Amino acid sequence: MTARIAYLVGRFPKLSETFVADEMDALERQGVGIELYALLPGRDPVARASTLRDPIIAGPPSPRFVAALGYWLLRSPRRLLGTWLLALLRHRDSPRRLAQSVFTVTAALVLAKRMRGGRVEHLHAHFATHAALAAWVIHRLTGIPYSFTAHADDVFVRHPMLEEKVREAAFVVTVSEFNRRFLLRELGESARARLRVVHCGVATDTFAPARVAAREPDAPFTILCVGRLEEKKGQRLLLEACRRLDERGLVFRCQLVGEGREHEALQRLRETLGLGNRVELLGARPREQIRDLLARADVFVLPSVVAPGGRAEGIPVALMEAMAMQRPVVSTRTSGIPELVEDGCTGTLVDPGDPEALAEALFAVHTDPERAARLAREGRRVVCARFDLHRNARRLRRLFAESRATGHAGRTPAPIGAAAGVGEAGR
Repeated sequence: MTARIAYLVGRFPKLSETFVADEMDALERQGVGIELYALLPGRDPVARASTLRDPIIAGPPSPRFVAALGYWLLRSPRRLLGTWLLALLRHRDSPRRLAQSVFTVTAALVLAKRMRGGRVEHLHAHFATHAALAAWVIHRLTGIPYSFTAHADDVFVRHPMLEEKVREAAFVVTVSEFNRRFLLRELGESARARLRVVHCGVATDTFAPARVAAREPDAPFTILCVGRLEEKKGQRLLLEACRRLDERGLVFRCQLVGEGREHEALQRLRETLGLGNRVELLGARPREQIRDLLARADVFVLPSVVAPGGRAEGIPVALMEAMAMQRPVVSTRTSGIPELVEDGCTGTLVDPGDPEALAEALFAVHTDPERAARLAREGRRVVCARFDLHRNARRLRRLFAESRATGHAGRTPAPIGAAAGVGEAGR
């Protein structure tokens, strides 16, 4: 298969971003050639076991970085220096961001050298931060058109150069209508023509309703939550809701799947609330185990919130997976989640940050299983209709084709010297 589309990510593999690999697999099944590039290698053995794909990796820093810098200095010195200067100026407000930009731009030089003169017709990055910055640099140097998918924190938490990344992209994908409206407010009407909504999707044939033995009458009510252990996922609120369920006398167990910076805090809170024998922190699990856990869960819950600094969800793929498997779901009215979960139709939504309402919603699933099953069936139908992986991959494939047809392929990048304050930055 001849590669035509290059995919670029920050790290690969990464367990919380397996949807990227799923998207590439779906495109390849539709005849799109894909080459995968990453700025850095992944560090998660569970992700490695779940994702059978090897990227072309730029870093960590090595003699290749020096060789790539020399290559572009000889070939396009003014464009290289103008690109460097603009990136440094835009990231100078924070030493950490500045250091990250230095690495990202240099890594992009390595990948640009690899892509130049090759088979790549279009470059697509996931996330509007480091990968999109690298794609922008590669475009500046090679003329290869690029696009990127904006997900959540990469747009909700303000990052440098978002305007430049969007302005020079062939198109920008957002995973929700909420994200599209957010970007329009941030960037203005000039961005409208480039923004496209393409939901992340799930393989609804893989995540399908499973036959399991009926729960015994005295078996505990099983609550499942899958997601990184971080503040915006709301697991602390879930533990507070569990305490309320315990006070009501409900026999339950709550399983939290995932790893993250909140792990120790959640362990302490579990003990403080006296939930040690009811709440399990299961750590990261491969996809096959998550499907098994979903099949046996009575309800899936994701109590997302907007965390300090604006960190928030896109539309969580874990919710899509649960709904595809026809499990009752409970979540919150946060960011793009209502585009997936319609309260009282495909699941239950409560206000974010309200553990009492969350407990009430979970208890209602327990007391009215027939209604919960009806909502779950409708949830499966909606996911199949609007969030199916292969349907949404076809939408991306058309966008790539339209980019070529409308003349983005091979276009010369616009000068950036004026924006950088250094004069003409062309070759």
